[in-house]
Amino acid sequence: MCRLFGMTAGAKPVGATFWLLDAPDSLEAQSHRNVDGSGIGFFDPEGHPVLDKQPEPAFADEEFIREAKHAVSTTFVAHVRWATSGARTVANTHPFTMNGRIMAHNGGFGDLARLDYQLGTYRKLVRGDTDSERYFALMVQQTDAHGGDIGAGITAAARWIGEHLPVSSLNAIVTAPGELWALRYPGQHALHILERPAGNSVPAAQDTRAGTPAGQPAPARPGLHLRSSTSSIHAPALRSVPTVVVASEELDGERDWRMLEPGELIHVRRDLKVESAVVITEPPARLVPLPAGNPNVDT
Repeated sequence: MCRLFGMTAGAKPVGATFWLLDAPDSLEAQSHRNVDGSGIGFFDPEGHPVLDKQPEPAFADEEFIREAKHAVSTTFVAHVRWATSGARTVANTHPFTMNGRIMAHNGGFGDLARLDYQLGTYRKLVRGDTDSERYFALMVQQTDAHGGDIGAGITAAARWIGEHLPVSSLNAIVTAPGELWALRYPGQHALHILERPAGNSVPAAQDTRAGTPAGQPAPARPGLHLRSSTSSIHAPALRSVPTVVVASEELDGERDWRMLEPGELIHVRRDLKVESAVVITEPPARLVPLPAGNPNVDT
């Protein structure tokens, strides 16, 4: 199945190169197992969503590599795709953006015609063919129905799908500038969180490309500097800025990763306080078991 990555530094623009390219189990490394597309989503200095995605594996996508090296933002979402719904096209490649937010999904569900009916006029937000983008449109619909509360919208969308449609997994990451929400539901796919305070050195196992001796912390990474015709932003190195990371897999050798509980929704606020609650306790009405022998099944 697909793999998710999300990171926020609150109000501080940073780069995500380490997690996307350099970590032992980076998104680039995962793309060798998830070859149907890759994408990075982040926010520009004015808070507008920026997507860079192609229906190619990240390891072969020069655009992905370039953005991973040079993009800076308060918040990132990245995704490597194992296609189960929709052809390999740009429109079907994650992440997606709607109403100034960015979303990516890991999992799948069926009976899309019934969901299209439920979406009503919100169906026009969907540009591709995937279940994932429809899931996002349902989140938008339910967020509007709950007075703009994004967490309530995510919960209501996942609960509706779980009650009415056959489901394998609804794991998702949604971001707004400086904020991040993540849901794990039900429990067939993993989703982890890592809270990294400022000053953490990168474990030696993470910096094998630089030849760091075993057992010694790697040197601090330099900040990234992105220039364009309209902006010039200095992004501090991850080591100097507190961050919160959410990912389908534990990307490095740190021991502080925590698996989200089934039905758990987290909200990382702009001040990096993590709010967490199990918001859906009942299993899906029609759970679709994962196929035995699938190399992407989480264990």
